[in-house]
Amino acid sequence: MYLLLSIAASTFIFIIFKLLGKYNINTLHAIVVNYFVACLLGIVLYDGKIVLAEIVASYWFYGALVLGFLFISIFNVMALTAQRNGLSVASVASKMSVILPVVFGIYVYDEGVGFQKLLGIFIALIAVYLTSLRAKSSVSLTKGIWLPIILFFGSGTIDTMVKYLETTYVPDNGIPIFSATIFLFAFIIGIGLLAFNRFIKPRLMPTSEITSGEKKQKSDWRVLLGGSALGIVNYMSIYYLLKALDHETLESSTLFTVNNVAIVMISTLLGLLVFKEKISKINWLGISLAIVSIVLVTLA
Repeated sequence: MYLLLSIAASTFIFIIFKLLGKYNINTLHAIVVNYFVACLLGIVLYDGKIVLAEIVASYWFYGALVLGFLFISIFNVMALTAQRNGLSVASVASKMSVILPVVFGIYVYDEGVGFQKLLGIFIALIAVYLTSLRAKSSVSLTKGIWLPIILFFGSGTIDTMVKYLETTYVPDNGIPIFSATIFLFAFIIGIGLLAFNRFIKPRLMPTSEITSGEKKQKSDWRVLLGGSALGIVNYMSIYYLLKALDHETLESSTLFTVNNVAIVMISTLLGLLVFKEKISKINWLGISLAIVSIVLVTLA
């Protein structure tokens, strides 16, 4: 049940990002609101006493700081990828990053490795590249694939750190406050980015040099609505993923792969049916290879 809830929440993240771009809502503002809401949820759902000194002294505290920076950075990359490259590209690029925690598990947790698993990792890298290619695009190849590549490695790093911290340092009842701390750091960093864009960026960059996309994005009540919805599903995705990882009957390699391939398939289907995204034969090949690679790694 935890795994199913995490899959559903993660899928809704992609949908909300797509809607933010469709209605020209300021993505960065919505992301900052999202982290504030997610932090509040973690505090409300924590059934223990919150002692600031104990949180700072926790072994996972500095890991949460790093994750907070990665969360807001990769969330921005995820939003840009969904809006510029398509929903399926963003989904595959982020969810194929399951390869990174699998490789990490080989060295840290002494998980088995063989030809089949290595083949799956190799096919995954090819799949991310093929899925990122867009037909009849005016953007050059190098500009077209850098977002999915950053998303791939960033998402993989987040999954790896979350698994390591949850396994090594986070107590059974500490998942809500651990999640809330991550989101709090992401919120603080987001406020810093907003301050930079508001007060410093205009002095460094003339108004004429600001892209038309930035000018068109709006900040109104819809930012609060979209950011709040994003915060709820974002918290649920990480909370239920941590709960699933904490479950003794599921191995992390199996959990991550099932989680990711389900999100890829559902997001791609929604991109086709809801947003009428056009997917070329090359993209379909990439998506097919993505599924094949995850199956290979899982069975290995």
